[in-house]
Amino acid sequence: MWKGRFKEQTAELLQQYSESVSFDWRLWRHDIEGSIAHSAALEKAGLITPEERSRIVDGLREIGAEIEQGRFEFKRELEDIHMNIEAELTRRIGDPGAKLHTARSRNDQVALDLRLYLREESGELVGGLRDLQRALVELAERHAEVVIPGYTHLQRAQPVYFAHHLLAYVEMFARDAERLLDCRKRINVLPLGSGAIAGSTILLDRELVARLLDFPAVTQNSMDAVSDRDFAVELLSALALIAMHLSRLSEDVILWASSEFKFISISDAFTTGSSLMPQKKNPDVAELTRGKAGRVYGNLVSLLTTLKGLPMTYNRDMQEDKEPVFDSIDTVKAALAIFAAMLGGIRANSEACAQAVSDPNLLATDLADYLVNHAVPFRQAHEVIGKAVALCAERRCELPDLTLADYQALSPAFEADVFAVLTVEKSMAARQAVGAPSPQNVAAQLARWKGLLSS
Repeated sequence: MWKGRFKEQTAELLQQYSESVSFDWRLWRHDIEGSIAHSAALEKAGLITPEERSRIVDGLREIGAEIEQGRFEFKRELEDIHMNIEAELTRRIGDPGAKLHTARSRNDQVALDLRLYLREESGELVGGLRDLQRALVELAERHAEVVIPGYTHLQRAQPVYFAHHLLAYVEMFARDAERLLDCRKRINVLPLGSGAIAGSTILLDRELVARLLDFPAVTQNSMDAVSDRDFAVELLSALALIAMHLSRLSEDVILWASSEFKFISISDAFTTGSSLMPQKKNPDVAELTRGKAGRVYGNLVSLLTTLKGLPMTYNRDMQEDKEPVFDSIDTVKAALAIFAAMLGGIRANSEACAQAVSDPNLLATDLADYLVNHAVPFRQAHEVIGKAVALCAERRCELPDLTLADYQALSPAFEADVFAVLTVEKSMAARQAVGAPSPQNVAAQLARWKGLLSS
């Protein structure tokens, strides 16, 4: 492609070092789509005839069909997907193929292809998030009556519905979907027509190309257009957050499935055994997902590091943007799919959950609230209940085992109805504030999410 300037053939070692077609081949569909739109602008500008454009379009579609069928031979010496397609097109149709690159550079061409690719993939990722949310809601619905201890600092804190806990992740993944859709707005800007750095003296109708490729806007600065990878960094950042949320969910699943918790059982289809210990049933899906979060983080840091010291505008370092992007997309899409499938086979162990939630200390805050409702300032109420818990520890008993006299010795505000507070059912029914896990609230949230996710 640059034989006019160079007298020597590119060294074989450099060809191996600099090629990207081994991984950017996956942009082929977007490269062809962009080239077809570009040919329309060339025709409108009178740079190619309608007949030449027809041959270009037919040739590109023919090449695309061969790639899709696995019959196209990619050549490393042509470096990337763009030159592989263009060279083969020119070989097949001659001069019209050689005219296709008029008024464009690989710099704006690859920026276009990457935006088209990420625009498509962001939509698929949102779909994967929705599938996972639906799986969480379905799991929650199947166990709508199950109550478990909620935890802070990994210590039992207060009772919550299992469904409420799962719906917390539904909320997280909803924010992830919003981030992807918002990121898509900045992906969805046409860079083609920016040339290598300063556009071209050959004037093409960029708005026409934008309409053909369904871009609502075109870039306004040619230098920014070819050097901008903010949209890729932003997408990787959104993927890192998804990976973090998946990792947190993984940790909960791993704990819940352990012999110490026994809150859930996972289907045999999504667990593995041990090569040595025949009794083992390991939550490998959750463990692998937790581990892959670090890989997604690394891809984000990799791209940020690649870009941080680059002068304007395009630099070959930017070829290193694709592998982190491709890997993060593949990793997160796979994790979303397998997690959604695994959740379908999870069952809650209602007996173990009931045993865990029967811990009376989970209702200590309810006792403090009881005192508040009897005109005791909260800080004083907190201290009183703390003393009650300490007294139980000293006597090796539980809060319901204390007598009314014991309670009244701690605070005269206690009355005979104090023992009615010490039931999980009453505790859950009282949690009626917006966002709290009362039975009515949880049912309403399940219904809300079912409606949102069915559309």
